[in-house]
Amino acid sequence: MTRPPLPVVVLAGFLGAGKTTLLNHVLRHAGGRRIGVLVNDFGAVNIDALLVSGQSGGTMNLSNGCMCCTTDAGDLAETLATMAAPANGLDAVLIEASGIAEPRALVRMVLAARSARLAYGGLVYLVDAANYVPTAAAHPQIVDHLSIADLVVCNKIDLCADESDAARVLDAVRAANETAPLVPVRHAAVDPALFFDPVERIVGDDGPRQLSFDELLFADEHDEHGPDGHADHRHGDHLHDGFDSASLETDRPVNPRRLARFLERPPAGAYRIKGTVLIDHPDHRGVAYTVQAVGGFVSVDAGSWRGRTPGTSLVVIGAGLDPAAARDALEQTLIPAEADDPTGILHLTRHLVE
Repeated sequence: MTRPPLPVVVLAGFLGAGKTTLLNHVLRHAGGRRIGVLVNDFGAVNIDALLVSGQSGGTMNLSNGCMCCTTDAGDLAETLATMAAPANGLDAVLIEASGIAEPRALVRMVLAARSARLAYGGLVYLVDAANYVPTAAAHPQIVDHLSIADLVVCNKIDLCADESDAARVLDAVRAANETAPLVPVRHAAVDPALFFDPVERIVGDDGPRQLSFDELLFADEHDEHGPDGHADHRHGDHLHDGFDSASLETDRPVNPRRLARFLERPPAGAYRIKGTVLIDHPDHRGVAYTVQAVGGFVSVDAGSWRGRTPGTSLVVIGAGLDPAAARDALEQTLIPAEADDPTGILHLTRHLVE
């Protein structure tokens, strides 16, 4: 089965908001996933140098297969295409936007680079909750950046003076972006499942291979595990805090017009929608359509059902999501099309990537 498109996630935020902390957190809890990381200056990324296995040109090869590249924005499309090569086996690319003044421009470049191998994974904007109000007053462009985010991470929420102060900050952030999922966290502990699917930890070993970042650190993270060996959540940094999902799995086909509307206008709190759908249309019954949507940006890939049982499988992932409402919205995509709607399929296929 062909690999799904590689999600490219842009991490942005004002200095000190916690981008690097979030990046390291995701690397530590990748669940065996291989992550590509693009930054403007490797020296700005606080990854333990002892975990770097080697350097060649502008590419850093880390022990988890991550690649930290010093790259010019003009080379972004070419760089992403290279990273998306199947031989690299990456599951996501995270771009830290430090040093790039306008996240909007970087998002446009990522969207322009989309292909059958690449998918826009969203703009994740980090906010320093303890300093947001004075920082936004001094740098009003932050509010503009927030307004286009697909996911807002309100970091350092524990450093607010009290609960009422935290509530005021969240209200101010929400005023800047009323639709994006908002995740209040401490220590930038965002659930990696928002960016890519979790996988079971690799326990077997059939030969030499690179260890993933989290495998390498698993035995050494005594501070994150209690005496019984289980994760210690006394500090409130549960990986699944604020994370919600809704799913649909059926052998029934979708209504392409309704599905396209659902992907383009996702439920409140939805950050990512993905899955494979069955279309009951004379010219499309043998096609497995893989769909992905982040913040209203939709991509569709046409593939084969070879080795799989045709059907519809969709999942909505978000924060502040109403799972019941999202599930109902998913069910609505199964309502059959009208007999006189032969062009409904075009609403979906217009999002096909080359």
